Amino acid sequence: MSIDLSSIDNFQDAMITVMGLGRYKKGSGIGAAKWLMRHGAQLVITDLKDEEDLRESISEIETWYLQYRAEYPDREIYQPVFVLGKHNADNFTNVDLVVQNPGVARESEFVALAKEQGVHVESDISLFFRYCPFPIFSITGTRGKSTTTALLGEMLKHKHPKTVVAGNITRSPLEDLDWILKENEPVPIVLELSSWLLESIEGMGLGPEIAILTNAFKDHLDRYDSFEHYLWAKELIFKEQNESQFSIFNGDQEISDEIAARVPSNKKYWFSQKVLPEGKNGVFRDGDNLVRRMDGKDVPFAHVHDIKIEGDHNIANALSASIAAHLAGVSDEDIHASLKEFSGLPGRQEVVGEIEGVLFVNDTTATSPEGVMAALKRFGKGGNIVLISGGSAKGLDYGEMGVMVGEQCKFVVLFDGTATDEIERTIGDGAPSVRVDNMADAVSNAFDNAKLGDVILLSPGTSSFGIFKNEFDRGDQFKVGYTKVLEEIKKKKKK
Repeated sequence: MSIDLSSIDNFQDAMITVMGLGRYKKGSGIGAAKWLMRHGAQLVITDLKDEEDLRESISEIETWYLQYRAEYPDREIYQPVFVLGKHNADNFTNVDLVVQNPGVARESEFVALAKEQGVHVESDISLFFRYCPFPIFSITGTRGKSTTTALLGEMLKHKHPKTVVAGNITRSPLEDLDWILKENEPVPIVLELSSWLLESIEGMGLGPEIAILTNAFKDHLDRYDSFEHYLWAKELIFKEQNESQFSIFNGDQEISDEIAARVPSNKKYWFSQKVLPEGKNGVFRDGDNLVRRMDGKDVPFAHVHDIKIEGDHNIANALSASIAAHLAGVSDEDIHASLKEFSGLPGRQEVVGEIEGVLFVNDTTATSPEGVMAALKRFGKGGNIVLISGGSAKGLDYGEMGVMVGEQCKFVVLFDGTATDEIERTIGDGAPSVRVDNMADAVSNAFDNAKLGDVILLSPGTSSFGIFKNEFDRGDQFKVGYTKVLEEIKKKKKK
């Protein structure tokens, strides 16, 4: 039993299980549920989290159910059934389709059960790839994919204001699919794709028109049994392409040459912070110049000092977005303007504010050692950082990060979690530390150990599971902590 996916009309009355609701109001789980409900599917929404954990998400779905009933009187809109705190086998075998949230492991016994019974397993991303009539530009990588996605989106918006930016950037593209299908002219689609989302398009033969791999470092080794397995998932962004689609690689990582040799595309481009070797097309940094090379001809198109977002890693992000935008038909003038205007995304080395000469920086999306080291490199001055770090393990090596923490940090606040013992061990005597189990205590301890000229840096290097709903909740709580410290200082001054 499985649905005929050749037409969206076939979702009407179909029995569909959405596996994993999630907590992002426009994320994969909720986005998929809303779209399927709108198209008349009979939904079972199942999640291992209980009703208490998912109260806001459930309320969101129920609100949209009532709205769709009023909005579409010509079709049957079914009230979803929630199965929470567990999964039932029947909901994976006696249905027409399973839609899997990217947070659900591909090895899930229930996903395997559905496939054994011949039930299609899709994601919001695979459904979007099936039905989107316009070229899709996709970005993956261990670091920088969100910033590159957002910056490329801004560049494309100069050319087409309706440009869609979605995917792992906390917005399901299904939120936009229905209006896209009514457009007569192509609308640019920019999707950030995690390795988990890429797994869902495996074998579809529907690759992105432009694909970027920002970089590849060891990450998510709690989900993958090896770096090679993780890299295989990342490479799916290229393997589903055809020969005439564009592939973009990081020229500063040796592994990129190996990856490029394996992909089907004949249109390969590179970005690098050094002058590209002869024979490679793409973009590179030459001093203060950003230069594009096409067929041996070098053309400067912007300057490093034009880039508003700071840090060497953001020069790489700017380069990768710039070559993709050029290939998508964006003018150098619009690329240049976007580099000067784009100020970055929340939670990515985001300067929150300053209190009595102490800078607060929210880098909650740094969920790997490389992310933490990038922030330490940008803000560190040899012992001026109070670091808030630690959390749930992902099977990563914190050795190099620990050395750098010892060099750049005067004090470390660590969240309780499965990675924290390892982080503490690698720091050793490099910096004194304290453990906490909530953000309020973390910010309070950090401020108590900071002085004029210091930086309080939230850069966890780990997953957020346990203490926080997700990485963005972690960042939001850090901002609340900053506000409370600011209010307390103001009260003291009034006295």
